[in-house]
This record gives sequence, C-alpha cells and structure tokens, in this order.
Amino acid sequence: MRVLSIASECAPLVKTGGLADVAGALPAALAGQGVQMRTLLPGYPAVTAALRDGAEVARFDDLFGASARLLAGQAAGLDLLVIDAPHLFARPGNPYLGPDGRDWPDNPERFAALSWVGAWIGTHGAGGWHPQVLHGHDWQAGFVTEYLRQMGGRPATVLTIHNVAFPGTTDASRMHSLRLDPGRFHVDGYEFYGGISALKAGLMGADALTTVSPTYAEELMTPEFGMGLDGVMRHRRSALTGILNGIDTDAWNPATDPAIQPYAGLDGKAANKAALRAEMGLPDADGPLCVIVSRMTHQKGLDLVLEALPALLDRGGQLALLGSGDPGLEYGFRLAGDQNPHVATRIGYDEALSHRLIAGGDAILVPSRFEPCGLTQMYGLRYGTVPVVGLTGGLADTVINASPAALARDVATGIQFSPVTVDALRGALTRLCQLYADRDTWSRLVANAMAQPVGWDQSAQAYAALYARLTAGR
Repeated sequence: MRVLSIASECAPLVKTGGLADVAGALPAALAGQGVQMRTLLPGYPAVTAALRDGAEVARFDDLFGASARLLAGQAAGLDLLVIDAPHLFARPGNPYLGPDGRDWPDNPERFAALSWVGAWIGTHGAGGWHPQVLHGHDWQAGFVTEYLRQMGGRPATVLTIHNVAFPGTTDASRMHSLRLDPGRFHVDGYEFYGGISALKAGLMGADALTTVSPTYAEELMTPEFGMGLDGVMRHRRSALTGILNGIDTDAWNPATDPAIQPYAGLDGKAANKAALRAEMGLPDADGPLCVIVSRMTHQKGLDLVLEALPALLDRGGQLALLGSGDPGLEYGFRLAGDQNPHVATRIGYDEALSHRLIAGGDAILVPSRFEPCGLTQMYGLRYGTVPVVGLTGGLADTVINASPAALARDVATGIQFSPVTVDALRGALTRLCQLYADRDTWSRLVANAMAQPVGWDQSAQAYAALYARLTAGR
C-alpha cells in the first residue's frame, strides 16, 4: 500500500504542535502494517538542510509565483518529498508566522502550493512512485481534492482534522490566485460564510475523514466544538472516524530517555524530581509537584490554572510551567512565580526541559477547554506523572478517572474534571492532593498510569484498515 502523507510540519524536522508528532510517527507505525508512506513537506530551511541526497523528481515553471522543484530524499529516518520553492518557504520564523509573530500574508497561497503539489503527485506520481492514497492533514492540505478534480487524479483521499479551530479561511477575492474553480464556490464546495475555507474544501471532498480521538469526532458535530463546521461534520458523519493518536514510545521512554535520569518505576522518579526542583529553583514541599508543558492559549485553559492555583499551593503543592503564547498568560505566570516560591515559570520551548519536567513531576495539568487528542497527558502516563485533565476530546479517551469505582477496581490512571471551569479545577486539585497524601493509593495510580498503552499499534491498524477499504476495487 503506497500512501502520500501531506503535512505542513513533521517532527523532528519542524514542529509547532501535535500535528508534527503525528506526521513524524505515522510512517514507522504503518510500516509494520504493510504501508509504504512518503511524506510531502514544504521546503522550509530546516527541512532542506536535513534532506540527504535530495534528487529532483519534478519541476514546476510557476508554483504560485515562481518556479520550484520537487525533491525526493531522506531525513530523520523519513522518506520525504520536499517542495523546493524558496519564494514560498525559505523564510525565518515558524511555518506559519514571521519573526514578528504575525501570519505570513501569503499563507493561503503557500499552503495551496502544498495541496497543489500533493494533487499533482497523486495524478502523475513522483520519480516513478504512484501513491494509492493521499492522506492530508488539516487545512494546509484541504485543497487537495479541489485540485484533483482539475487534474483528473483518481487516488483515494483521506483528510485528518487535528484541530477544527483553524479552518484556513481567506477572502473570496483570492479564488483566482489560489487556482480554484469558481464553479465550486458553493455550499458543497469550498465556500464558507461568503469566503473561502481550505478545511471546508477538504471536509466536503475527501473520501474519508478522520480525527484524532473518538470523543472529538463526536464533539465536532456539535455547535459548541464544531467552530461553524458542525453542520458539515454532521453531513459527512458516515465518512468520519475517530482514531486516537499515539506517542513515540522510543523517544518518550523513561527507561532510556537521555534527557533525564532513566527509571523504570515509581522509585526512579525521586531523583528526577529532586533534579527538577533544583533546576527550577523550587524548595522541598509536602504536596505534589505539578507540571505544565503547553502553548499558552485560551484553548488550553491556563487562565483557569492561575485562578485555581491557591487550591494546590495551600495544600503544600507546587507548580512548574514551560510554555509561551498569550502575553497576558505569560505575565500572569511570571507574576505568580515572583509572588510564591513554590511556582516556577519558564517562557519558551525546550524539548529536553519538557522531558525533565514530565519525568520530575508528580502530576501533569492539562485543563483544556477542548482538546482533539492531546499528547502531553500520554507522555505523563508513560512517565508515571498522573494527568489531571478536562473531560473533553482525547483527554476523555486516554485517562481513566480516579473515581471510587475505578480506584476499587485498581484501574484509575488520572483525574478528570467537568465542566472545564475554575471551580471544577479547584476540586480536581484538591482531589489530587488527597490522593497524593495516601501513599498506597498514589503508588497504584502511578503504576496503572505507566502500564497504560499509549503507542501507535492499535491506531496504525485502524489507519491501514481504512486505506485498504478505500482502495478496494480501485
């Protein structure tokens, strides 16, 4: 089975969030299922620098503004097809934002180019390799099906929704610059409230839709979580499947992790906890050391943490945070750290520090208002760092709440709270401190968390079965 994954980012080459982790992990996970996956990426500087022995397999005279090449090669253990288009991708900043933190004004054209090349490969192949399935990720690959209509390509198509909050919208006046068929500007095409939506195009056009957890699949069909696309999701209900993400269990393995002092069970966390306290400038304390590794946005619910923090600190707990984002939230956590010695804040992102935080923490807080899947709670499970999560999306699907019944059956792996409010989070933090004080119960909770399967095995089987179903008879 030959599958082209079309993604705007891919770990470890370029990453801003969970989409990159999924795009980076899927090829290896699917190889065991008999799937040969190649990944199409924009030629950002980090990607082209990592590409080994890239061979030109196609040339485009005008790829949304200038000539470009398609290169085939390998990097970071991945089989890649890379769009070498300096006018679109050879820029500083992250994939979507310039150094000033603002969206590049030509982002619609930049990622239309990604979709266009993906459709071209699905129609013509690349260096003699012809994919049977085009698997796009989020709005950046949303126009693939529109361009396939124009080119006459016939591979099966899958679109995975990682976060419906980003619909890839732009003004209808860009129809021509985006090479879109004006006749498709209607409710069953790419029209979205009078404008253009790349995600809407993909949702309406793909043969199959997936999202990154079963609960999020259901949530997408509600006005609360559908972000204006809930009607589309209900319309395409029969095409939608929720397939839970996994994590890279080699990169996130407490027994072999080079970023920490490796350990295999509860006892081994003590050294990492002591080292983390020293690194973050935290004193000893009697309560649980909570950690947060997150983008600092309204979605992630970190404003709730600031309000609920006394419920943790007053019971001897501590907080160590790594993240960046909303300036108001950054200021709030810096101020909390200045005012209380049991709060430590690091603004920015540091992959190695994220490992040390999760290895050294007793609990990881993920109070998201919505969370399509979430990965940090699974990192926490893997490292015996008990997740405290909002009851939504993938958080609901990956954490077993420490209810009296679950504790009695010895299956609990964390704490869930609902609704996602300050009061409910206060209750969850109070519950956390109570469980932490009961050492026998806490030890069982940690052991259960570490035993929870969080890899890609089951998810890879589900994707392979989907591909097989889509290509049967083609």
